Amino acid sequence: MRLIVFALLIAVGAAHLLLPIAPLTEAQALNPGLADLILVELRLPRTLLVLGYGAVLGASGAALQAMFANPLASPDISGASSGAALGAVIGGYWLGFSQPLALAACGAAGAVGALALLVSLAGRRADTATLLLAGLAISLAAGAATSLALALAPSPFAFYDAFDWLMGSFTDRSLSQAAAALVPASFALILLIRRSRALDLTALGEDVAASIGLRPRQLSLEVIGLSAIAVGACVSVAGAIGFVGLVAPFFGRQISAGHPGRAMVPAAVVGAILLAIADLMVRSIHLDRPIPVGVLTALFGTPLFLWLVLTMRRRVTA
Repeated sequence: MRLIVFALLIAVGAAHLLLPIAPLTEAQALNPGLADLILVELRLPRTLLVLGYGAVLGASGAALQAMFANPLASPDISGASSGAALGAVIGGYWLGFSQPLALAACGAAGAVGALALLVSLAGRRADTATLLLAGLAISLAAGAATSLALALAPSPFAFYDAFDWLMGSFTDRSLSQAAAALVPASFALILLIRRSRALDLTALGEDVAASIGLRPRQLSLEVIGLSAIAVGACVSVAGAIGFVGLVAPFFGRQISAGHPGRAMVPAAVVGAILLAIADLMVRSIHLDRPIPVGVLTALFGTPLFLWLVLTMRRRVTA
């Protein structure tokens, strides 16, 4: 099963890089250097960013779900993505930061603030209703603050970027921007995945975890910090994208036989595949204006979200 998923990742990544192939063949016929320029300067950064961002959403979603012991915890529903977008907007439009790494740091700070607020409001072992209400309140507040910050920004054109920040966009991203997002996100992701066994053990209960030498509170702080760094770095370049961090861990747990910590790697692979397919579909729709990729992920993710809510409701009432 895992080999099939990894093979699908390679196939989807290659398709995302090469399709549509007609512009490449036309450019190759006119000037071989032009085809290389399109492939390396335009398509490669987008493909790397899409795959990396999808992997970050999948793995961080699985880690947050393991930490909260709740399948509805994810970067978007917890408010981390919206907080990261707010941090990046304030850093870019109000503080005057233009370097991608500085914006990534602002995004990570916003994500940390949102997750810290969620933990303080709902607690680590919050029930579904409390987690949803607290996360929804943080997401809505951060989204409204992002729109307000763009509307009142010194630049008169800032508000036109609202869709990119709130729904995500990979258009016209450079290799330097992709590197600024993916380098810190990759380090955070590696450190997060190294805590998979500890997250599996905490699923047995905090007392059991403490009896074998684990520190649940310290582990929670590490998961929050590393997830925030990874998500914040990607959001600072591509904006907030919802539901991938909810859907990918669901499939990741099916592959890992229900182990919440061990689900991070397959969830990362599934997240990369889902986001690459969504962006490929967005690129295939020819309209006068681009469709934010977050719109498509929301259309596919909402039914699963509702199904999870109904399933958990039945378990509570049973």
